[in-house]
Amino acid sequence: MTSSLPLGDDRLEEEVLAELDDVERRLTEAAANANPLVQTPARHLMDAGGKRLRPVLVMLTSHFGSGINDDVRTAAVATELTHLATLYHDDVMDDAPLRRGAPSAQQLWGNSVAILVGDLLFAKASQMVSTLGPAAVRIQAEAFERLVLGQRHETLGPGEGEDAVEHYIDVLADKTGSLIAAAASYGTLFSGADETATDASIAYGEKVGVAFQLADDVIDLVSDAETLGKEPGTDLRAGVVTMPVLLLRARAAAGEIDEIGASILADLASDDEDVRATTLDRLRGHEVLDETRVLARRWAADAVAELDALPDSATKRALTAFADLVVDRLA
Repeated sequence: MTSSLPLGDDRLEEEVLAELDDVERRLTEAAANANPLVQTPARHLMDAGGKRLRPVLVMLTSHFGSGINDDVRTAAVATELTHLATLYHDDVMDDAPLRRGAPSAQQLWGNSVAILVGDLLFAKASQMVSTLGPAAVRIQAEAFERLVLGQRHETLGPGEGEDAVEHYIDVLADKTGSLIAAAASYGTLFSGADETATDASIAYGEKVGVAFQLADDVIDLVSDAETLGKEPGTDLRAGVVTMPVLLLRARAAAGEIDEIGASILADLASDDEDVRATTLDRLRGHEVLDETRVLARRWAADAVAELDALPDSATKRALTAFADLVVDRLA
């Protein structure tokens, strides 16, 4: 879980960190109340910790209104449960051996259990959201729809004539941005924030989500297993295409590919996973990695720009710091 949260305001940091302790308690309770048949795997990812960025955003955006209250707290927990559910499903889709430094649930208990645990957590999140009223249920349902469609679009790939980089950004907006935007929507909804703050927060959350995932595309390649919590280059080995590879392909299509880049693409086209794995070091040293870093920082800056219509406040400054945290991991 998050042990430090540099938001530029000591009072706000202390409040949010204290609230995160309650989030952890309620997440543990949700797993403890699961059916005994799945209780252990349901606790698995919760026990592994996490950044809890979505609950943090629910609580931060609530300060555009009256601040943190019981409905805000419930929404924060439900949003994190939804996120955890997607991780169980993602690990099945990607056949990931590690998650947050521990063996993934599907490695320990198999695909069927991992899928069912993900479904169970979605159900528990939905039960919580249902206590918050129809508007909250709609936010959850729309985010859930986008999560599913984002995964489907990623699996299918871009259509004929569709720009692959733009398609990928759309996938990131659906798979990551949608739930982070939902977190911002919950925070403003249940604190009674005005329409300007609500619209700005949701647009901010969407773009922060894209920035976060672009940063992860870089981190997946450059970090070691201990820091990353999973094997570096997991996507690369599995044949999952992320932004650095898409940028190489765009260069190739434009006739601007260099020799090393061409060799990387050739090896990635191999059906041999071992051959694909050898491209990791070469891709780490290629300039498309820096290009992806620039894209991540640009999306974070664009997210902050969505707050321009709002007056200066500790909350606005905290959200700026939050966006910086997303991309500071690239250092």
